[in-house]
Amino acid sequence: MKSKNFLIASSGIYPYMSHNDTANLAYKIARSANSKGSQIRMFMPRFGTVNERKHQLHEVIRLSGVNIVINDDDMPLIIKVASIPKERMQVYFIDNDEFFKRKAVFTDDDNQLFEDNDGRAVFFAKGVIETVKKLKWRPDYVLVFDWFASLLPLYIKTYYKNEPLFDDSKVYIVLNDKTFNKPMSENLIDKLEFDELPPELIDKYKDTSEINLLKNAIDLADGIIIRSKNLPDEIANHIKNKDLDILDVSDFDLDENEADLKAYLTEVFGEKETTT
Repeated sequence: MKSKNFLIASSGIYPYMSHNDTANLAYKIARSANSKGSQIRMFMPRFGTVNERKHQLHEVIRLSGVNIVINDDDMPLIIKVASIPKERMQVYFIDNDEFFKRKAVFTDDDNQLFEDNDGRAVFFAKGVIETVKKLKWRPDYVLVFDWFASLLPLYIKTYYKNEPLFDDSKVYIVLNDKTFNKPMSENLIDKLEFDELPPELIDKYKDTSEINLLKNAIDLADGIIIRSKNLPDEIANHIKNKDLDILDVSDFDLDENEADLKAYLTEVFGEKETTT
């Protein structure tokens, strides 16, 4: 028997992001799977709010050096890594000076969303996939947390559709509480067109609201993990008639009853048999 491989992509992972529910859930799911012997690869952006010295981030030269093209611009991909204390788990940080050096996450000092959040999200999606290719690692499950990582299913299923490492991967979208109305610029369309993604899919991204980004990700997914008890009606109605594996973890107390979450995830994901 061999435990399954989990790729976790999130805008934040505890303890590197402030203790919000998305970062906490990503960490707790990873820890639960890791405790059962699964192989975990966690990815988040190296936002300028991450204290590199405190968390002992260091660049992985063998994984860095790839140039990711965003709208005809070559953007250097830098991969940094840190180990979560006492957990024997590593987090890979997707970094680029132009996109992630600023001391902020999604908004400026006036609480205005950054105009380049769309480019940052495309870079993150491509950066995760390029790093997995360098690692030559085949994920059984890809867990996508929040809108910032929501382009990952799109790129796995289209731009990287011939990448064999993802042939058997099951993609799950983690649904949390809605936070932003329109986190990405409409210029996202230009970037998707430059990458020559299918026109029928590109058209779906004219609306760059968070709800629409998540709906599009759900359309490309194999399952969803529901964390929020108050899903927007538009999302709840969107998933009603879909043939998806639905996991509801909205009632789990991540701080008091993590063992329940671990037992539930073990029951759902289990283990797979492999031949050598």
